Amino acid sequence: MTGSAARAAPARILDPRAVPVSHIDDDLPPVPADRLTPAALRARFAGAGDWMPEFPGDGRWFDHERTPSPASVLVGIVPRPEGPQVLLTRRAEHLRSHAGQISFPGGRVEPEDADAAATALREAHEEVGLPAERVDVIGTLPRYTTVTHFVVTPVVGIVEPPFDLELDDSEVAEAFEVPLEFLMTPANHRRHLFRYEGGERQFVSMPWRDYYIWGATAAMLRNLYRFLSA
Repeated sequence: MTGSAARAAPARILDPRAVPVSHIDDDLPPVPADRLTPAALRARFAGAGDWMPEFPGDGRWFDHERTPSPASVLVGIVPRPEGPQVLLTRRAEHLRSHAGQISFPGGRVEPEDADAAATALREAHEEVGLPAERVDVIGTLPRYTTVTHFVVTPVVGIVEPPFDLELDDSEVAEAFEVPLEFLMTPANHRRHLFRYEGGERQFVSMPWRDYYIWGATAAMLRNLYRFLSA
């Protein structure tokens, strides 16, 4: 890597809560509640049509010498009496990368995985004990490239209750659910501008209660918002 390329590498965001909010998207309409039902979601993915994701990735990579790694995550939508929920996790604090961050269950593609959905279902079972037979995969969102060289396919599935979770505490500290309606309301989306020597990075956050949803997870949720609004 040349000296100029090294200087162009993006800086790591150590404390996203400290990065100023540049805009709140309360000028955009929420996805109507009738588009968030399991039936409506299945119909939307069945007739996806042409649309453009707002966030194809984080931006420039940290290490241009590293080969990108394919990965998948499960965007699990759980029908509940109070409304559909999205299943999320809080990563264990001792992990080397993205420690303590909010994420979807997921991980790297393994040779035995038949496709992106197989990866997402396997990882969800390994991380949180979610039985694959409880998940009806209804589609995928466009791949998202992280700044740490993962090319992630978000696999969207309806997770049918009841189910019991069993966390792998070597990877996951907590699993919880967030209302899909909250996440699909842009008034809850905050844009941040992180400036550093040699450049700047933008990211989205969606704080909910004590959970700070940001980075790739928030960006993929924002792409879901664009898809359901198209």
